[in-house]
Amino acid sequence: MRLFVSIDLPDDLWESVEGVQEEFRDAGGLSFTDPTQAHLTLSFLGDVDEDRVPAIEDALETAVEDDIDFGPFDAEISGLGVFPSLDYISVVWLGLDDGGEETSLVHDAVESRLYDLGFSPDDNDFVPHVTIARMQHAGGKELVQRNVRELDPTVGRMEVREIRLTESELTSDGPEYSTVAAFTL
Repeated sequence: MRLFVSIDLPDDLWESVEGVQEEFRDAGGLSFTDPTQAHLTLSFLGDVDEDRVPAIEDALETAVEDDIDFGPFDAEISGLGVFPSLDYISVVWLGLDDGGEETSLVHDAVESRLYDLGFSPDDNDFVPHVTIARMQHAGGKELVQRNVRELDPTVGRMEVREIRLTESELTSDGPEYSTVAAFTL
């Protein structure tokens, strides 16, 4: 099973995510993510044996119950960015305005509990984001750079009430996500 831990965007923000993607449609080389599967990844676990899932679920439940000392919180999806840099773009993303500190605390709790199970933490600094496109080649790089510099979209507000253990199945039409388990904040 290919697994990650996420905060999923609610249905009422999908259209706004798609609207931001439209600003990039003329940029050659971009592969757009499905806005109905938009999420913030807290931790990517990769390929995991199915027999490890119960321990992962227990770790996430413990992170939520014991390590996070706040409940649901508001977040605003807004702003644009890229990874790793504007000179070499591999991912185009929407940022997180309000709720960034809480999201980072949730990330830290999740990563700590998963580390206890032998999962390696991400080497990069955590930047809460929603991937909207991946750059396959640099044909549209200048348009992407201009949009990231000039646009400051606000997708909308959401209440973060849970985190999810999510399975990603790679298909010829792109990844398909399904919730394995949800944990209420």
